[in-house]
Amino acid sequence: MLFWTSSEIQETLRMIESDALDIRTVTMGISLRDCAAADGDLLCGRIEEKVRRCAERFLDAVAEVEELYGVPIVNRRIAVTPIAIVAESAESADFAEVGMTLDQIAREIGVDYIGGFSALVEKGATPSDDRLIDAIPRVLAETERLCASVNVASTRAGINMNAVLRMGRVIKETAERTAGADAIGCSKLVVFANAPDDNPFVAGAFHGVSEPDCVINVGVSGPGVVRHAVERLLALEPKADLGRVAETVKRMSFKITRAGELIGREVSRRLPLTRFGIVDLSLAPTPAVGDSVARILQAMGLEYAGAPGSTAALALLTDAVKKGGVMASSYVGGLSGAFIPVSEDAGMIEAVEAGALSIEKLEAMTAVCSVGIDMVAIPGDTSAETIAAIIADEVAIGMVNNKTTAVRIIPVPGRDAGEIVHYGGLLGSAPIMPVSRFDSSRFVTLGGRIPAPIHSLRN
Repeated sequence: MLFWTSSEIQETLRMIESDALDIRTVTMGISLRDCAAADGDLLCGRIEEKVRRCAERFLDAVAEVEELYGVPIVNRRIAVTPIAIVAESAESADFAEVGMTLDQIAREIGVDYIGGFSALVEKGATPSDDRLIDAIPRVLAETERLCASVNVASTRAGINMNAVLRMGRVIKETAERTAGADAIGCSKLVVFANAPDDNPFVAGAFHGVSEPDCVINVGVSGPGVVRHAVERLLALEPKADLGRVAETVKRMSFKITRAGELIGREVSRRLPLTRFGIVDLSLAPTPAVGDSVARILQAMGLEYAGAPGSTAALALLTDAVKKGGVMASSYVGGLSGAFIPVSEDAGMIEAVEAGALSIEKLEAMTAVCSVGIDMVAIPGDTSAETIAAIIADEVAIGMVNNKTTAVRIIPVPGRDAGEIVHYGGLLGSAPIMPVSRFDSSRFVTLGGRIPAPIHSLRN
């Protein structure tokens, strides 16, 4: 039970009204482990029945809580057990049909996205994993709300380079199948290292096998809140140092996290047999003016995100967000930190256009943030091998640093560096970023597994 003081309530209302505070997503995680069947049609029927039963009152509960507290809730989502696990015994199942079943359920229930068309192959792939990965390009081309993810690396297992190369080719095929929509299918596909089991954010959300049957996970947002707090601090205290900036971010994160947990607990309380899971306190930007992580870095004194010092500033921001969040709640989980998706952040877009931000600088910044090379559009003629090499670099950062990293990259057919593609909504507009033309194909086609680092031996 959370107890709020009147001052906390007033402060939260102010953040909603003037600083664009919102709950980015309330995500219902549903276990499908009890839906396994040898027959594909029976499997799909069981999945449909389970998801509908668990989510029957989901949207009503979210709407009730949104109205009660006046906190905007931007997205309602569902995450399910990785389908490669659920469908493993259904040898005759068409995995694309399973994905389309999930998409249809999401559309009929009315949720924005459903995640979990996923496989975990960091140490190797089963026949079921192979079939799911093969189905990704088709299913993402023929669905609207389904999201897919593949975990290809972990600190404990190392990097499955066969899977990395394969995902480079899957991304290229997905782009080609959705070329008429500027490769939008790739916006629903994430390649992970150390994927968390309880992440409420798409496109990487899935319901881990160690999770309860049905949970509510909340993803809060608040780049605008943090930015305005930093700007107010430096306006009132021009001599404030970075330690004071960190303390200010911690206090804002504390308040944002409290609001997120309150919403999550209230939604789960209204749903029978559903538990509150975690609050993911990642700063998640949108294309809206002011709702930008890049603008926070600028408020700290950088001309643009990507300027020298950006990695240090982002490290301060991510650490302060986590410290403030864990003081506010014992149930912080998911990714929790700061997202830097290029197309979804107006400040990041400006940085790319100004020449301040490159893919290489993004890679460096992802060593200290929550995700990775996220919503980055690249020239359509970029080879699958080069994409695989970019994935390998990014997941290596996650493997060695024992953190989650990910790649959501979009090779846009027929487009070149400097052009802009427009996706709309939360996906925003993506400037096409140049990619190194030096060849990596010999390296990535060697295959095999990059061994886990020595510090993985923790038993």
